[in-house]
Amino acid sequence: MSDPAPLPELTLPEGAEITEVLRLVPGKRAVFAGHWRGRAAIFRLAEPATAEMQAREWQEARRIWPYMQGARFRVAEPLAYLPDLRLTVMERAPGTPLLQWLWQAAPEARLAALDPAAQWLRRYTDVSESWTRAMPEGWLARAARCAEAQPFARLRAIEADILAVLARLAAHIRGTEWRVAICHGDFHPNNLLRDGACLTGIDTGGSAQMPVCRDVARFLMHLARRGMAPSGRTWCGVDDALATRFTEAFALTDAERGLVLPFFLGIDALSRVETRDTPPRRLHLAETAYAALRNDLERLAHK
Repeated sequence: MSDPAPLPELTLPEGAEITEVLRLVPGKRAVFAGHWRGRAAIFRLAEPATAEMQAREWQEARRIWPYMQGARFRVAEPLAYLPDLRLTVMERAPGTPLLQWLWQAAPEARLAALDPAAQWLRRYTDVSESWTRAMPEGWLARAARCAEAQPFARLRAIEADILAVLARLAAHIRGTEWRVAICHGDFHPNNLLRDGACLTGIDTGGSAQMPVCRDVARFLMHLARRGMAPSGRTWCGVDDALATRFTEAFALTDAERGLVLPFFLGIDALSRVETRDTPPRRLHLAETAYAALRNDLERLAHK
């Protein structure tokens, strides 16, 4: 085992202490654990190139905090922003990452435990929701670029089929309106911490205005790629019952459920490119989910 990464040499203000390196993302950020004025805290140190993005992330953390500090649904509390040090300080929220909790739970308890995740996202987006002209082209182009990097031939073949169907779905979506809001941006189960009946959202740095169905699709497909299908029934490659929970939480229209959400499930599938060191089980799960997604998308596109 390699030696742990050294702690940064920072001149921290009084009351701040860094004790542990949690994650290093070269060229972007380093994440540390420690304490801020007696509270357990997470420190995020931005590289110079990402300092402007860090400022926007801090603004978003401050914006959403007044709306998300309830007993059931909350975000980690923003504690301090030190721009001279390119450092933000957030509460180190208690709880177990939701996907980790699900694997430890009895299978029959998993679907009910996922219900609050849909409600959490609904609360997060509700205060900034609006409708705007749908623009699927940019999403489609981005997915196409990602698909070109897919290293596995069998997945490439399935993804080529998905991309072709997404182009047909985009033609139906173009010229309509879709629902947008300031979303989490990387909404997957391990960015929700479960502590009893409370869910705390973390890592909201990707928050931006985008179609709400993009965040929903991210959550559903993340679970599908890991073989977490609580109901055992699939729709567009993801758990059918869980997709229905999100449909109900957001009161999705027929167009959102029948066109926009399937479109973004395809976008998410193509955007998460597997690598050569992806474990065989994960490759098998991805192939299964993407094939089911392709088949259902083709049926939807022909309606």
